[in-house]
Amino acid sequence: MTGVVSAIFWGVVVLSLLVFVHEGGHYLAARACGVRVTEFFLGMPCRIKASVKSKSHGTEIGVTPILLGGYTRICGMENTQDELLAAALMSVQSAGRIAVSDLAAEIGCDVDRAYGLLATLSDWAAVKPYYDPSLGEHEGQRDWPASFETLRRDGNLLTEYDRGHDFSQEGTTGYGEPRDPGMGAGEFLDRERSHTYLGCGFWRRCAMLLAGPFVNLLVALVVVTGSFMVMGVQVASSDPVVGSVAAGSFAEAAGLEPGDRITAVDGSAVTSYDELASAMKPYLSSGTDFTLDYERGGETYETTVDLVDGQSAEYLGITNQVVTYYPSLGQALRGSIAYGSLVAEYAIKLIVPSHTMEVLDQSSSVVGISVMASEAASAGVPTLAFFIGAISMSLGFMNLLPIPPLDGGKILIEIVQAISRRQVSARAQTIVSYVGLAFFLFVFVMAMRNDIVTFVIGG
Repeated sequence: MTGVVSAIFWGVVVLSLLVFVHEGGHYLAARACGVRVTEFFLGMPCRIKASVKSKSHGTEIGVTPILLGGYTRICGMENTQDELLAAALMSVQSAGRIAVSDLAAEIGCDVDRAYGLLATLSDWAAVKPYYDPSLGEHEGQRDWPASFETLRRDGNLLTEYDRGHDFSQEGTTGYGEPRDPGMGAGEFLDRERSHTYLGCGFWRRCAMLLAGPFVNLLVALVVVTGSFMVMGVQVASSDPVVGSVAAGSFAEAAGLEPGDRITAVDGSAVTSYDELASAMKPYLSSGTDFTLDYERGGETYETTVDLVDGQSAEYLGITNQVVTYYPSLGQALRGSIAYGSLVAEYAIKLIVPSHTMEVLDQSSSVVGISVMASEAASAGVPTLAFFIGAISMSLGFMNLLPIPPLDGGKILIEIVQAISRRQVSARAQTIVSYVGLAFFLFVFVMAMRNDIVTFVIGG
């Protein structure tokens, strides 16, 4: 029971931390691009939450009790098109606060369409829902309220989510106050769109999408490099010292033990493991007996390796010692990059049909990750740090795969739109995303099967 609790705890900690870092990359990139961000949370969306609202850029930053990741609400991620958006925005702006039924009648559409328009404008942080206590409405309810209202805007029409806003300016208006924007409906809509993901150009969109995986990879590079330097790397020693002796081997029959330092082969001195291997090779190949001189406990001994006369032997039955080598910063960095290239190759193979099952047979789900996280935590901080870096690297490269709804898939759609100079319809994007989700559901099931076999049945 203790092991299960530990696995759950460390699995949640590691995965939540890395998803939060990933979302933090998207958040910082969106802010740098001047895009509105309404929420940035550790944990999945939930009505129960603890948060604070940033005075400088309006983002609600906090934590929810569902600690299974994190999320960022970047305004305008959905590709919504409706010719009545401008009219709906201007109606709310002119009225200050308006019932959805009244807005529908004013712009000439049904109430459902009006709710869709206002939902889009709310997603852009151009208007906000108004929860009327007298109607029993409250924030966090499952459905939209009956009315929507304007946001607080400074003299330049900037909202709390916009960079450089100043509510001390003359002409500032508050929530629910009518305001003439001083421009046409279409121009005002374009101005609001410019503060959203949809209003950005190709390169800024790609920067926002790439930022999440980039931060994961950057964190991984730093953590793995530091872990290599602190923990060291296990490497084969060049000294002619016995590391292990295979059971039933010629070496065991000759009386060799781990830790013995071999100094000579049939009278010829050796000073390295390579020299030892080269010196023994002719005797092993021909099946000729030979002697070994070795040191043990400060004493020198000699033993005869009795081979099968005239029969070639593949090996003596020993391995060299494994020692811990502490690399320099440059060496550790190169090692991290080399490790990253293997992870990237592994991720790419996942979407190559001829290698997909091979990769899946070696994959783990959240269950396996949780168990390994618990084991890494038990081994100490450096081991846990390396594990976190490794998972962060995997998360970064996986998110770059060109499969919607992953970041790489969204970038692929942006590239297709840039080349074709046409918007990919929301319906087409939804269909492709469902296909991608089906694929990853299959990946999850296969990985879960591996974990059950390894950690449940095998355990």
